[in-house]
Amino acid sequence: MAAFGIRIVLLLAACLLPLSVEAMVRHYKFNVVLKNATRLCSTKPIVTINGKFPGPTIYAREDDTVLVKVVNHVKYNVSIHWHGVRQLRTGWADGPAYITQCPIQPGQVYVYNFTLTGQRGTLWWHAHILWLRATLHGALVILPKLGVPYPFPKPNMEQVIILSEWWKSDTEAVINEALKSGLAPNVSDAHTINGLPGPVQGCASQEGFKLDVQQGNTYLLRIINAALNEELFFKIAGHELTVVEVDALYTKPFKTDTIVIAPGQTTNVLLSTKHAAGKYLVAASTFMDAPIAVDNKTATATLHYSGTLSSTVTTLTSMPAKNATPLANSFTDSLRSLNSRKYPARVPLKIDHNLLFTVSLGINPCATCVNNSRVVADINNVTFVMPKISLLQAHFFKIKGVFTDDFPGNPPVFYNFTGTQPSNLNTINGTKLYRLAYNSTVQLVLQDTGMITPENHPIHLHGFNFFVVGRGQGNFNTGKDPKKFNLVDPVERNTVGVPAGGWTAIRFRADNPGVWFMHCHLEIHTTWGLKMAFVVDNGKGPNESLLPPPSDLPKC
Repeated sequence: MAAFGIRIVLLLAACLLPLSVEAMVRHYKFNVVLKNATRLCSTKPIVTINGKFPGPTIYAREDDTVLVKVVNHVKYNVSIHWHGVRQLRTGWADGPAYITQCPIQPGQVYVYNFTLTGQRGTLWWHAHILWLRATLHGALVILPKLGVPYPFPKPNMEQVIILSEWWKSDTEAVINEALKSGLAPNVSDAHTINGLPGPVQGCASQEGFKLDVQQGNTYLLRIINAALNEELFFKIAGHELTVVEVDALYTKPFKTDTIVIAPGQTTNVLLSTKHAAGKYLVAASTFMDAPIAVDNKTATATLHYSGTLSSTVTTLTSMPAKNATPLANSFTDSLRSLNSRKYPARVPLKIDHNLLFTVSLGINPCATCVNNSRVVADINNVTFVMPKISLLQAHFFKIKGVFTDDFPGNPPVFYNFTGTQPSNLNTINGTKLYRLAYNSTVQLVLQDTGMITPENHPIHLHGFNFFVVGRGQGNFNTGKDPKKFNLVDPVERNTVGVPAGGWTAIRFRADNPGVWFMHCHLEIHTTWGLKMAFVVDNGKGPNESLLPPPSDLPKC
């Protein structure tokens, strides 16, 4: 592993600007290429950016403009999503294929051009087509403006930690086989920390990531869950972690020895190296509190104090039980917005759209599938059908017949969502959007159901951050539950877990014109149709209107 000093020099080289410059333009080139990679004692070709897994980290400062030239050298169509970037008026750069752009075809090029307006913290980027994000992902680190301090003790060093999954098989073959059979896909063969699983049964020689530290320092760990389908626990033996940010939004600091992080989420923690020497296990394992098959292998890395002999025995830690729901709830309930004078929590209090979305699985007929049926997923009983051209183009150019704007604001039938389920598990198919006026306010209750099985769904909304004003078990009660909402300092984020057999309530202001995807960040659920989009109309004048598309926007 490269020494911290080298990393910091590179970071400073990328980000130290003349004090007179407010913001700058940062240029990156992403070559999408195949690269052979060996993990778990077997080798396979993987899709990468510039031959790296995980991919390169993008560094910028708040209000910088980022231009990323993506050149597709592989056989797959590709698109890149800049997860958590607001993309104010620049939806053409958001990245989800067939939502805001047609994909970049083999041999083609597209330049993503966006400004990090008012954002600072840890975000990330990933492919947003097929299952390519399994290996096509990396960190997006937005430093504060020059001269603006963190609202927590300044760390001596910083380190990106990307958690992911690894399949020995080609991931495209894994999902294609599942879609052909109509059943769930094979689970991954290992988890990884910065691309490495650590030693596992059957491959003791598999190396793990090594984090070199010095005694008496404070390290800012920028943790990203890039896994396709699994929520994870993360721990470091013998050390407490102080949470200071989630999804690039500052939180009230709190201490914990275990963090819970869902696919799509980021968490920044401060790590104090209080020991004189030693090696300490760093570990990531699955959190799943539903009867669903998961990858049970724990990814391991090592926190290595300088001056420690390589023969020193590593101090271990015990990971939580896979179904440690109370621990996960305790972590989630501890998250609060910083809500300071400089970083206020502007929670919408007057609501224009009161929505209730059920998030469910379902079963639809399939003559060619194993049981003459296939597992699907849905929101308000609508299994989303992807269009043949991008929704944003259809919206901007007023192309008829691509989508309808009649997505239901409530479930078609109200029943005991978390109790006895209907006998008919069929869904309806459609490319339906929900229309919002510019600057209107939304309260959205996301309700899990017991359809097939209750399950935790990490829901990601593109183009916005939102406030998580409430969550609970069972069915949302419109009379009682809103009285318990936190409207003062609720955590603000872009990806939120809907608890298994429960609900989560979020609020946001539709101040970003365009078409904005919302979907489960468990990749299999997105593939099965647990997705929809909001279309936000232009406001008044150019500053409240979607910009026209760039000239190099890919064609379908």
